Amino acid sequence: MEGTSEHHNNGDREVTGIDTPAGGTEPSTIAANRVGLYSAILTVVTTVITFGLAITAVPNAGAGCRVDCVGYPYLDTLSEFPGDYLWMPPAMMLVVVYVVLVASIHAQVSPQKGVYGQIGLSFALLSAVVLLGDYFVQFSVVPISLMNGQTEGIALLTQYNPYGVFIVLEELGYLLMSLSFVFLAPVFAHQGRLASAVRWVFVAGFVLTTAFLVVISAYYGLERMDRFEIAAISIDWLVLVVNGILLSVLFRRRLKQSRGAYTRDYGDRDERGEAAS
Repeated sequence: MEGTSEHHNNGDREVTGIDTPAGGTEPSTIAANRVGLYSAILTVVTTVITFGLAITAVPNAGAGCRVDCVGYPYLDTLSEFPGDYLWMPPAMMLVVVYVVLVASIHAQVSPQKGVYGQIGLSFALLSAVVLLGDYFVQFSVVPISLMNGQTEGIALLTQYNPYGVFIVLEELGYLLMSLSFVFLAPVFAHQGRLASAVRWVFVAGFVLTTAFLVVISAYYGLERMDRFEIAAISIDWLVLVVNGILLSVLFRRRLKQSRGAYTRDYGDRDERGEAAS
């Protein structure tokens, strides 16, 4: 069928479909698969690095803090710089790479599923805008303000305030990311077992994030502090690691198939041209 390339494997009954947008060409499909492959790998690498740095830099504040906790107005935190902030630059890189990954997925969506890919990309962009702004302000404004003794308003901005702007924007950003997950899921329907695994990981990420939001909000109300933020980050980053690995395999397979189809197509054209001459 025009606009769709499929690979059938009767041995394991798997069908790996490659959706391309209307008017798409084989070179554009190859480019989308190549960018998708590299961005999927980068997603895994940056998520693991960010996760590792974040675990070693848990602020001594919030719902999980039991001893030596920093209290309001959170001005005695300069000694924690740069240790507690090192995870933010790779986190900013992560959300950018995620947008590239989603754009690569959207570039291959068939017209029938185009609306899902577009909505998923839109939520990914919204998530990136929120999180980039949040992390850049935290990394670039709060420490230097404390160094210069400009402390007015810092309590509202600092990551150590479990009721502050930083935590709330993280909650919003990762909630938007989970919404992008659920709209990307239908894109991978009926495309084989590997794509189905990607689909269900995306769905599970959205369901778990939403469930934690409902349960934590119902139990703690506005006193949820950073509980939902921690849950949302953990779930979304785990989804990015798992699906980054799965998508890298999927894009690699599709890249091979696209190159093969492109080579065969031009080989057939050359043969027809020689026959005509």
